[in-house]
Amino acid sequence: MRSVQDHLAAVLAAVGPVAPLDVVLHDATGCILAADVVAPVDVPAVPVAARDGYAVAAHDTLPGAGDRVPDLPVAHDVHAGSPAGLRHVAGTAVRVASGGPLPLGADAVVPIEETDRGTARVALQRPARPGQHVRHAGADVRAGEVVLTAGTRLGARQIALAASMGRGRVPVHPTPRVVLLSVGDELVEPTTAARPGTVFEADGHALEAAVRDAGAAPVRVGVVPDERATLREALEDQLVRADLVVLTGGLSELVHDTVKDVLAPLGTVRLDQVAMTPGLRHGFGTVGRGVGGRDDQGVPVFALQGHPVAAQVSFEVFVRPALRAMAGHAELFRPSVPASATHGWASPPGLRQFVPATVLGSPEEGYRVTPLGDPSAPSTTALAQANALAVVGETDGAVRAGQVVHCLVLEG
Repeated sequence: MRSVQDHLAAVLAAVGPVAPLDVVLHDATGCILAADVVAPVDVPAVPVAARDGYAVAAHDTLPGAGDRVPDLPVAHDVHAGSPAGLRHVAGTAVRVASGGPLPLGADAVVPIEETDRGTARVALQRPARPGQHVRHAGADVRAGEVVLTAGTRLGARQIALAASMGRGRVPVHPTPRVVLLSVGDELVEPTTAARPGTVFEADGHALEAAVRDAGAAPVRVGVVPDERATLREALEDQLVRADLVVLTGGLSELVHDTVKDVLAPLGTVRLDQVAMTPGLRHGFGTVGRGVGGRDDQGVPVFALQGHPVAAQVSFEVFVRPALRAMAGHAELFRPSVPASATHGWASPPGLRQFVPATVLGSPEEGYRVTPLGDPSAPSTTALAQANALAVVGETDGAVRAGQVVHCLVLEG
């Protein structure tokens, strides 16, 4: 039996960031930057006004006779986007909009609210100080400076910075495309009338949401019958579009082992018993994009048990970190917190147990964890109500009330 650590290590060793791609800014949102973004020029390129007002030479505003600040004739208007190079005439003021270039020789901006708003002459309430309300060349960024480092997740603020550098495209690790196939003759879509012996297909819908939550792009194929030729054909059809494939179901060792029989000749997928509950049986490896596995690198493929709780727990433990790694994230795992158990429960020795639970508390007062439902038989109802998975180690045969348990936090 393989340990959780060994299986996770094998998964992470087999995946890496999706090859970088230059994309337009619109498509870069949420992606991880694959290379540094360097400022090509100083920003701003020339000194500009930080406020609407009047550009002046500060020494022209010093009080004269009677300690009165002199009125100044308004010589020109400058707007944001006006060409730089206007020369300041001594003893005058230039009306300037915020973001407009400062005339050469001016060294201060008097805010419009500190004047009489004159258009031919302007009266100032007080003398100006050199440098006031002026953004100097390079105040934001110097040419050659790295403004966004590789590994940064691109959100609104980062996109704005890239755009302000004149970058219409940026290199990113594109969002991984995840193909989801649910295997089983007994499965029917929730919109279909149930028949005796059928089960509503939940895995594909759950994992579609989970993949999207992980920042990847799901492609849900739907239900595939428990028939080898059909599964092989569906898999080969989808590999061309997939960065990763997740199959659920078809892992029974009693009558059919459909997934194993189909995957074995196509690549490196192996099925193992992993020392965890739920989700004991797992498949992982790579399959080539062409028929018979002609692609050298291949596509990572996960085969998960069909029980919805087992599938979702396995996704959290193994698939989600793989997707984060493929997308170029440095932080692969959900946060975990230590929490004191409100009451005890049994745990199977030799297996790492993942129990749907609620975690309450704060860093200051500490956290408390309460299992939901029957920890020995977790249900979709319990998992739906949980905000965490309580993780019990392989050597613990039971959890005692008050015992500290590490909890994988699923949501805030």
